[in-house]
Amino acid sequence: MNKLKSTFALVWAFAAIIGCEKKEPDGIEIIKKRGFLQVAVSNDDPPFGYVDNNGKNQGFEIAFAKELAYKLLGDTSKIEFIIVDPMGRFDVLINGKADVVLANFTHTPERAEMFDFAHPYMKVSISVVSPKTAPIRDISELAGKKLLVSKGTTSEKYFLKNHPEIELETLEQISEIFQALKDGRGAALAQDNTVAFVWTLENSSFEVGISSLGSVEGIAPAVKKGNIALLNFINNTIEELAEEQFFHKNFEATIRTFMGPEANPDDFVVEGGKL
Repeated sequence: MNKLKSTFALVWAFAAIIGCEKKEPDGIEIIKKRGFLQVAVSNDDPPFGYVDNNGKNQGFEIAFAKELAYKLLGDTSKIEFIIVDPMGRFDVLINGKADVVLANFTHTPERAEMFDFAHPYMKVSISVVSPKTAPIRDISELAGKKLLVSKGTTSEKYFLKNHPEIELETLEQISEIFQALKDGRGAALAQDNTVAFVWTLENSSFEVGISSLGSVEGIAPAVKKGNIALLNFINNTIEELAEEQFFHKNFEATIRTFMGPEANPDDFVVEGGKL
């Protein structure tokens, strides 16, 4: 009887080992089984991610998302766009509501502890926008004034860390801070220089008084921590797309009309993930 019990114990132990070695489906397998890619994007951040008058998602990051869907599933339409505000970018990855975030998400060391970032496709720094009638061209000029920022952005974090003496008005949506500046609810706003540059071209009574604060950072796709298969796929795709200068072509197709003929794409986009 003891010998029989020992035999059963060995069988169960072996079965347990086999079960432990069984791998869970990786991110790529899950997407293929589902049949479409879930991508978190902005809807109020032209020309990077926005919804046009026909209700269609458009922009630089939208075009890249469709390219990922094509490379992975053979069809640019096999994609679900999930609209997020700046703080929502965190939630969709933490809770597994999206496969990847493509929503002007700056790669920072703090965020890299929470998510896995692929190669960057754009580069960015923080800038400050103010009315031409009351320009802010130095940080010292914000003393005693209110600065508008979007919650959960690198701009908010930069000023909280480096200039706690400056009063911040924090809003959820990117579009809200621009409207608040128009309404005179703040002396200036802080935003990525890519977004700020485009907005001031369309709103000529405002200017980018401070063009660059902090270091130049990469804007990159983000996936849930540990989703290595999907991360490697995105990295490989970005490297392959460099051969055809995809992001420069994408700039011409989606951003050029917003920035005008003088804008140099090398100031904004990167190929092959190389800043």
